[in-house]
Amino acid sequence: MSTFSGLDIDRYHIIERLGDGGMATVYKAYDTRLERQVAIKFIRRDTVGTAQVNEMPKRFEREAKSQTRLSHPNIVMVYDYEEYESMLYLMMEYLEGDSLKARTGIPMPYKEAARLLLPMARALEYAHNENIVHRDVKPANILVSQTGEPLLSDFGIAKILEVEPSTNLTETGVGIGTPEYMAPEQWVGKFIPQTDQYALGVVFFELVTGRRPYAADTPAAVLLKQANDPLPRPMDFVPDLPKEVEQVIFKVLNKDPDERYADMEVFAAALESLKELKKVDESSTLTSSPAPSPRSGMGAGGEVSRKTPAWLWVLIGVVVVSVLLVVGGLLNNAFNSPRSNPTAVIAQGIGSTQVSSKDGMVMVYVPAGEFIMGSETYSDEKPQRTVTLEAF
Repeated sequence: MSTFSGLDIDRYHIIERLGDGGMATVYKAYDTRLERQVAIKFIRRDTVGTAQVNEMPKRFEREAKSQTRLSHPNIVMVYDYEEYESMLYLMMEYLEGDSLKARTGIPMPYKEAARLLLPMARALEYAHNENIVHRDVKPANILVSQTGEPLLSDFGIAKILEVEPSTNLTETGVGIGTPEYMAPEQWVGKFIPQTDQYALGVVFFELVTGRRPYAADTPAAVLLKQANDPLPRPMDFVPDLPKEVEQVIFKVLNKDPDERYADMEVFAAALESLKELKKVDESSTLTSSPAPSPRSGMGAGGEVSRKTPAWLWVLIGVVVVSVLLVVGGLLNNAFNSPRSNPTAVIAQGIGSTQVSSKDGMVMVYVPAGEFIMGSETYSDEKPQRTVTLEAF
């Protein structure tokens, strides 16, 4: 297509070329009647086989009319449609900004990706309720305004260029979508709302991981991967990705459209939940509680034992300390009490008590005897030996 820059087409003055896509060339123009800037999209006939050229005007008019009926805050508005020297074109809302394609290639935080795609899911939900399937959802067709608001463009462009279902996929000029974003059923000419759902899922995968799930040098090679290769795990590329995000991707990119979400509304709800997802920081949870002792709370791998509650360890510690204090007090009183008349204690018998004249402590009589000290099990407690204690 030769450039139209500088030309006047009807009431539109063409200012500059904005870009080329697989199906259209876009220009920035000025509407001299309404005194506003617009975008003009010229449909590329060279992307269509000879047999379909004659059908394009009728199909273009039908799809253009359906697009002008769409009114949604996140769908680029189509003002009108016309033909210039056998070139079909649409007059559309002009937006300052860039497409989402400029943000691909580097992993994006999943919440930001969900925030950007949630309005797209709502826009597609609205379109599906109007019986319109987009057929070519991809980052290049998601525009981002200067205020950061995403808008979906190019509704129906793929359908304008659609070939008959019987046409071989290898035929030159087949314009049925963008291979990397096409659902498996789209390759055989089937277009349903879940087809758009799959494409938006590919965009979500790409934003979160920085790469598309299936990529190859030719459309045929992409088709083979779509049909035969398992979906790569997003967590293989983003290890700290929450499992909830991965589960949504698994669902929306199922090869069977019946296994995807029931409709775009349900998918939008899933994106909404991810946008509000609170990730649990396990490290902060561990450091906020007192550090356990080496023997009581730590396992072999350094993890806090989950089998014994912390309160039980505290209770055990209190009991042990209490016992030690009692035994220590008894021993101290026994060794420091007057020994002038030990027989008086002995005469009272085992288990007898006596009040200390020194501090009033109640003392319990312990008879003389022998016990074994040490252990044959632990090297630092060997050897075992017999110890004799007098009565006290």
